[in-house]
Parts: sequence; C-alpha cells; structure tokens
Amino acid sequence: MTTPQHGIGSGFGPHSTARDVLRGTDLTGRLAVVTGGYSGIGLETTRALAEAGAEVVVPARRPAVARHAVAGLGRVTVDELDLGDQNSVRDFAERFLASGRPLDLMVNSAGIMACPETRVGPGWEAQFATNHLGHFALVNRLGPALTRARDGARVVSVSSNGHQLGGIRWNDTHFTRHDYDKWLAYGQAKTANALFAVGLDALGKSSGVRAFAVHPGMILTELGRHVPRDEQIAAGWIDAEGKPLDPAVKTPEQGAATQVWAATSPLLAERGGVYCEDCDIAEPRDEKAEGLTSGVSAHATDLGEAARLWERSASLTGVDAFGPAMTF
Repeated sequence: MTTPQHGIGSGFGPHSTARDVLRGTDLTGRLAVVTGGYSGIGLETTRALAEAGAEVVVPARRPAVARHAVAGLGRVTVDELDLGDQNSVRDFAERFLASGRPLDLMVNSAGIMACPETRVGPGWEAQFATNHLGHFALVNRLGPALTRARDGARVVSVSSNGHQLGGIRWNDTHFTRHDYDKWLAYGQAKTANALFAVGLDALGKSSGVRAFAVHPGMILTELGRHVPRDEQIAAGWIDAEGKPLDPAVKTPEQGAATQVWAATSPLLAERGGVYCEDCDIAEPRDEKAEGLTSGVSAHATDLGEAARLWERSASLTGVDAFGPAMTF
C-alpha cells in the first residue's frame, strides 16, 4: 500500500523559486525550524520564510558559520545542533521546548551525501544516522511544540531521487555485515527520509501535524563536497571547468522552492504523506526506467515499510512521541 501520488497542477514548476511560491503569502506570527538553514537550499529556505514574515530558528553544527551566513536576515536566530549526536539533538529540543513556543513549520534540510565510511554514536552509519535518525529524534522530541501550533504544523523531510538507488537494508542497515557503499548508504538514507514523512503523517495528522517529503532537484552545493571532482565529471554533473552540464541543474533559489511550497501551500492542506518534486506532488516512477529519473519509487511511499522504519527508528533512538507504529 502506498500514498496517493498524482500531480495537482500547483501552477509552479522546476524553474520556480522559493520567493515565487511565497509571493503574496504572509507568515507573520509563524515559527519555523530549518535544519541546514545556513547553506545551499537551506539558506534560501530560511531567507524566503523570513522575508515572508516567519521567525526562523536555524539549528547548526557550526553556529559561528551559521550566524555569519544569516547575518542581515531579520527574524532569524541560530542555535547549536549536531544531528549525528543524539545528546545534541536532545539538548537542542529541551532548549526549544523550554521557550514554550508552538512550532508551525519544520524543514529538515540538513544532510550529508556519499561520504566515506563514518560511524557516529553507537556505531551507526553516518548517512542514515544524520539524515534520518537525527531528524527522527528531533521531530519526536519537538512533538509537544508541533502539536501546539494553532493552525496545525507541517514537517518537510528533504529526500531526493537518490532514494531510487535502494530501499532500507533491513538486515544490514549500518553496513556492518557487508562492504560499505557510499551510494547505497545515501540511497537508503533518502528512502528513509521519504518513509519518515509517510509515517509521521499517518501518526501525526490526528494531532494536526502533517508531513511531506520532497526532491529538491539537482543543485550544485556544498552537499557534494564528498564527491571527488573527477567523479562529478564522469557522472556528467560538471565539465572540466566545474560548470554544470545537465540543463536540469537548478539554482539554490529554485532548489529551495519545493520544500517551501510543501511547507506552506494551501493546496496540500488535506494531502499529507506525499512525495513532491518541482513544486507539485510527484507521479509514481516508471520502475523500468534506468538511472535516476523523475517520480517516486513505490518502496519510498509504502505504508508497511514506513511503519517498520518507524518502529526500528524508535527502538534505536529511544524516542517516540507519535507512535506506536502499529496503529498505521
């Protein structure tokens, strides 16, 4: 069983920017948390939300760098958070909850891609631990603030078409039994991001919390820092001078558009749990297609897989504000 995946004619597209989708929208009085909100598409998300009137909290592993990046943006504050460290996640959440503020919008934009084999916490594979488990624990710990949002809350999980590289490796999630493959690890983490949105929406909608997953598109940002230049050239991302070769490459402003649209569009008021791309709900992927394509694979929107991942994630992190998973 999968989520309903069909475009709804949003009026926006791949070239729309975050400012475009928010034009005429007043977010005054809304509070947003944007992880990774100080670089790449995360920074453009922060900028667009703040310009529309929202207060934005940017949790950052490098607070000094973050403060420099957002300097000059009104209504933006920075706090410390390392998503790869569950203690840091707990500490940030406790500081936030102590303020008593409701949380209206949460964009989980931070992440790592194709890094060398790295272990964090109790030996967890870093991409799964940072991209998924860190955000899983953070959202669950912030559950009381999300459920206090006056008009309901939205949580946007930034996935990518990298989810098409593979599903959850249930028998070897942390690559302890088989050789590490950075791209399979990335694909698993991006699938987890999509399934998290499915699971959170199923469990949170009765409390006014809706969730969405997005593919922002291909954007050349700091996210690709672990991919060597020659590998990027061989993949056809860039030429020898470092210029993008694929005409579908987006600017950071365009890359931020889908996550901003998912966080704010009234068209999605009753459509949670879906995977979006190019500022619309994505269509199911043609599973016979080769390579990474548009659309979402069935394994990334499956309710059964989402329930299983929720249960596994709750067990690993010891946090579960919205469960139990078996009520899906």
